Amino acid sequence: MNNLKEKTIRGGLARVGAQGANFILRLGSLMILARILTPKDFGLVGMVTAFTGVLTLFRDFGLSAAAIQQANVSEEQISTLFWINLFVGAFLALLAVAGAPALASFYHEPRLLMVTVVMAAGFLFNAAGVQHSALLQRQMRFTTLAIINTLSLIIGTLIAIGGAKAGYGYWALVVMTVIAPLISTVGFWLTAAWVPGMPHRRSGIRSMMRFGGTVTLNSLVSYVASNSEKVLLGRFWGVDALGLYGRAYQLINIPTENLNSAAGEVAFSALSRLQGEPNRLKSYFLKGYSVLLSLTLPITVACALFADQVVFVLLGPKWTAAIDVFRFLAPTIFVFALINPLFWLLCSLGLVGRSLKMGMVIAPVMIASYFIGLPYGPRGVALAYSGVMILLVIPIIAWTVHGTIISLRDIFLSVGRPLASAVAAGGLAYAVRSVYGQLLSPLPALLLECTILLAAFIGFLLFVAGQKRLYVDLFRGLRGSQQPKQEEGLA
Repeated sequence: MNNLKEKTIRGGLARVGAQGANFILRLGSLMILARILTPKDFGLVGMVTAFTGVLTLFRDFGLSAAAIQQANVSEEQISTLFWINLFVGAFLALLAVAGAPALASFYHEPRLLMVTVVMAAGFLFNAAGVQHSALLQRQMRFTTLAIINTLSLIIGTLIAIGGAKAGYGYWALVVMTVIAPLISTVGFWLTAAWVPGMPHRRSGIRSMMRFGGTVTLNSLVSYVASNSEKVLLGRFWGVDALGLYGRAYQLINIPTENLNSAAGEVAFSALSRLQGEPNRLKSYFLKGYSVLLSLTLPITVACALFADQVVFVLLGPKWTAAIDVFRFLAPTIFVFALINPLFWLLCSLGLVGRSLKMGMVIAPVMIASYFIGLPYGPRGVALAYSGVMILLVIPIIAWTVHGTIISLRDIFLSVGRPLASAVAAGGLAYAVRSVYGQLLSPLPALLLECTILLAAFIGFLLFVAGQKRLYVDLFRGLRGSQQPKQEEGLA
């Protein structure tokens, strides 16, 4: 097994394990906080994060991605990037504080003033750790990154739960958003053991700035397109409607974010190292793409078919109004599993300009759909959002892979077998629900249905769809990667 493959498998294993822990932690904290706090509390913080989320896209100006994508980077370049990141973080913090009065006025909610001011500190904490995190990614030290991110999430979650139980309401959520990046940045500094030098004017970062700027602009377009509905709901339907939509969206987004994060860091680093080896790059990408879809499809089917039980079990009875929103948003889990890996491919090949052009075309269509659904409240917006993403997914894929070593046929072949297995397994699980669902309380019924769904999906995928060989090879690779090896850096 070659060195890159070993690091990729070990890194992937570490990230999957960490994101599995993060998934449990985030889901557990959501279950607990949803039972202590009210939709209004979540809605208040959601109003601020819709604004600060835009600023967050500029926190490193895409320079961490640029540092990872480059084949070689010097000490002078990394140090210069660090100081640029710190300056950008300070500027964003001041911008958030300056915009706090306008935000409170826009939503007619004076409490947002101090919430925004406190949350602005997160920009500085994030900026101080961006390049240290990028160094760890370049060295493919994903186990270290996984431990740091998990610990920061645990500490932030415990503080939020303690604050909520003590009666601090929405402030518990505010503190959690600030504490987590502070803890992770401290961890990055301690483990990277790197102290930045002085910045240099002629350090050769101009090309990295162009790459990072394009990545950032692309992220901005994508963020505006996928978060404008929250601003519109908060403005025209109020904090309660935004709270319901926001929790359903968060619940849907947890598996998407965790799987995307687990695979994204490893895939981007590995694919960037294979730019000059197209056949290996194609093999790595398609195998990883198929595995990611296989992890995502059962979750999508379960959320769509058993939305009422999922919301009741995870959020509690006072969130029943979010059931339809949750069900309507479920297809987006699969849609983003299809398109997110394609962005890693474009970035690793340096084709970020194409991604930006696609975003500039897609964003107006998505925003228009929100206005169509807005008169019908959170459910109308959710349905419009999912509908437009389903309609756009095939054009997005075709545009993305055009002219690359990956063809549209390759994508269809990777998708077909997992999708057919998921449909068959979902039909079987729903049949069981129809027979036994009314005889059991929500939690036992959900456990039974999900167990049957997962077991049937695995059976269909391995023995009917013929993907047993892929997973046997993957399992052998994982076993081989367990040999104790010292983590090595990449120049």
